[in-house]
Amino acid sequence: MKKILICIIAAMALTSCGIYNKYSAAESVDGNLYGENVDSEDTVSIAAISWREFFGDPFLQELIDSALVRNTDLQAARLRVAEAEAALMSARLSYLPSISAHPQGAVSRWDGETSRTYNLGGSASWEIDIFGKTTNAKRQSLMALEASRAYEQAVQTSLIASVANSYYSLLMLDEQIRIGEETLQNWEQTISALRALVRNGGSNETAVLQAEANKLSLEASVVTLRQSLTEGENALRSLLAQTPGHVSRGELSGQVFTDSLTLGVPLMLLANRPDVRQAEAQLAQAFYATNSARAAFYPSITLSGSAGWTNNGGGVVVNPGQWLFSAVGSLVEPLFNHGSNISNLMIAKSEQEVAALSFEQSLLNAGQEVNDALTGVQSARERLSLDEQMVGKLEDAVHKTELLMRYTSTNYLEVLTAQQSLLSARQSMAQDKYAEISGIVTLYRALGGGVR
Repeated sequence: MKKILICIIAAMALTSCGIYNKYSAAESVDGNLYGENVDSEDTVSIAAISWREFFGDPFLQELIDSALVRNTDLQAARLRVAEAEAALMSARLSYLPSISAHPQGAVSRWDGETSRTYNLGGSASWEIDIFGKTTNAKRQSLMALEASRAYEQAVQTSLIASVANSYYSLLMLDEQIRIGEETLQNWEQTISALRALVRNGGSNETAVLQAEANKLSLEASVVTLRQSLTEGENALRSLLAQTPGHVSRGELSGQVFTDSLTLGVPLMLLANRPDVRQAEAQLAQAFYATNSARAAFYPSITLSGSAGWTNNGGGVVVNPGQWLFSAVGSLVEPLFNHGSNISNLMIAKSEQEVAALSFEQSLLNAGQEVNDALTGVQSARERLSLDEQMVGKLEDAVHKTELLMRYTSTNYLEVLTAQQSLLSARQSMAQDKYAEISGIVTLYRALGGGVR
C-alpha cells in the first residue's frame, strides 16, 4: 500500500504534462472572411431575427411549424442528441465505483450427512483518475453532445431555408402561370383582330396561322409550368413528411423583406452558424481524444474491496455465520504495448489536425456562402430594376404595334415579336423576383438564421 501511495503522489506531480489541459475556443476570425468587396462592421446580424419574424407570410409560418415537428431528418438529428446525452451520462458515471453483488449457495451430501453453505457477498472497485483518462473521456463525450446539438440546429436552419425556398418557388410558378394565362387572353384578342383584317383584306391567312401557333406554344408552356407546380407542391409536402397534395399559399407580390440586410462582423459566425460550431466541437473532441491517447502511457490505479456474510469455513459448517472483508490496491503499468500506444497517439494527433483543417474550412465556406448570397441579392435587385423598365417599354411597344397593325400597313410579325418579347420580360421579372427572395433566404441561413 505504501508503494501505491508513493506512486499516486509522484503521478500528481506529473499532471503538468498536459493531459488535463482544456481545449481553448477560437477567438479570432479573419476580418475579410466575407470578402474584400464586402465591408461589414454591423454589430447586429439578420441572423438574430427569429424565423417567425423574418418570414411574415402566415402560410409559410404554418408550413415551417409543421416541418419542425414532422420532418424525418430533423427527428433523426434529435435522436442523435439523445444518444449523445446518454453517452455523456455514461462517461460521468465512470467517476463512481463499480459495485456488484454475487451471492452463492451450495448443498452437498457425503456419507449420509448434508452440508449447506452460503456466501452473501459484494465487491466494489474504483479506478482513481490520476492521469485524466476518465476526465478526458467525459470531456470528449461532452463535446460529442455539443456537436450533436449543433448538427440538429444545422439541420433545422437548412430545413427552414428549404421550406421557404420551395414555398417561394411555388409563388413564382403561380405568377408565371398567371402571366401566361393573361397573355393567352391578349393573344386571343390579337388573333380575332387578325381574322378581321383577313376578312377585310388587310392581312393574310399566314398571319393568323403564325399567331395561332404562338398561342399553342404558350399553352404548352403553361401546361409545363403546371406540371412543375404540382411537382413543387409534392416536394414541399415531402419535407413535411406528408403525402402529395395542394399547398395553401399567398402571392409573390405580397412578399416583403427588409432592404437593410445587416451581416454582422465575421466573428458572429462562430456563435450563429451551427455547422461552424459543430466543426469546432469536433475539433475539441479530437483534442480530448489526443489527451486520452497520452494518458494511456501512464499506469492505471484501482482500489477494490469485497465484503460478505458466510457460513463456509473450509467446506464444513463450523459456525452460524461470519463477516468477511478484503481490500486491495493495484497499479497496472503498460510495459509491452508502448508501440501500440505510440501509434494511437500519432493517429489521434493526425485526426486532431484534420479536425482543425475542417474547422478552418467551415469558416471559409461560411464566408463564401455569405458573399455569394449577398451578391445574388444585389444582382437580382439590379435585374429587377432593369426588368421593370423593359416591361414598361415593351407594353408601350405592344400597344402601339397593335394600333399600327389595325390602321396602317405594319407587318403582323412586328406585333407578334413585341408580344413575345413582353411575355419573356414578364416571366424573367417573376424569376428575378424569386431570385431576390431566394438570395435573402440563403443569406439568412448563411449567417446562421433559423436557430431561434
